[in-house]
Amino acid sequence: MTNKQRPEYFDAFDQLKIDRDESDGVLTVRMHTRGGPCVFSLPFVAQCVEALHRIGSDPDNRVLIWTGTGTEWMSGPDFASFGDVGNPNRWDAVSRNVRKALVSMLDLDMPIVSAVNGPAHLHSEWILTHDIVLATPQVSFCDRPHLAFGIVPGDGMHVLWTEALGASRARYFLWMQEVMAAETAQSLGVVHELVAQQDLDGRAAAVAKHLASQPTLNLRYTRQALTQRLKRLLLEGLGHGLALEGLTAVDLARRQSSK
Repeated sequence: MTNKQRPEYFDAFDQLKIDRDESDGVLTVRMHTRGGPCVFSLPFVAQCVEALHRIGSDPDNRVLIWTGTGTEWMSGPDFASFGDVGNPNRWDAVSRNVRKALVSMLDLDMPIVSAVNGPAHLHSEWILTHDIVLATPQVSFCDRPHLAFGIVPGDGMHVLWTEALGASRARYFLWMQEVMAAETAQSLGVVHELVAQQDLDGRAAAVAKHLASQPTLNLRYTRQALTQRLKRLLLEGLGHGLALEGLTAVDLARRQSSK
């Protein structure tokens, strides 16, 4: 794999920096917006859908590191990019891309190392599809935007956090918009290692290299075995959750228009 030409899709996405170590097939994807922390928007999530499809279709990708840029794992959201979510066609565009991004992430046949570089207060459910979660001590987890705007956390938060924490603890986390410190997340099994900020990228690379020492078929099939339950739970709960979120998004649009 050492003399392969750089795939064109590595440079096809202006909000995802993609590189691969050709010696072992470890791919690194770094989310960003104009070189700074990633701002969640409809164009961004649409890029993720396409990128994840391309990543999953490339057999030279054996292990994936997924991380952010700067001091936040993800910021935003950019609500203006969603358009009028009271319009069913606009909500369909939002929910379809959100669903495809999450499902595509989970469907990757390669282990994923999550290097959480800063607060994950937006779409932290993505992290819960990853196999190894590293975080800096400055990281915290929270579902900030849903209840702040009076909408249902039905985009996978309700499924994956329930699976990670247990039903009762997850209900508290989501209803109370709890800001969960990295140390607490580690004690609950959400974070696996706490790593100093300056060491995060290096530790992620070391973990990925350790995983990459496995035979390729074992990487693929162990990933499938360990994510099968999550796939089933998402299949059961994601469509219903997004439908409920869509209804409250319509209500949000109505409330905002009446001001």
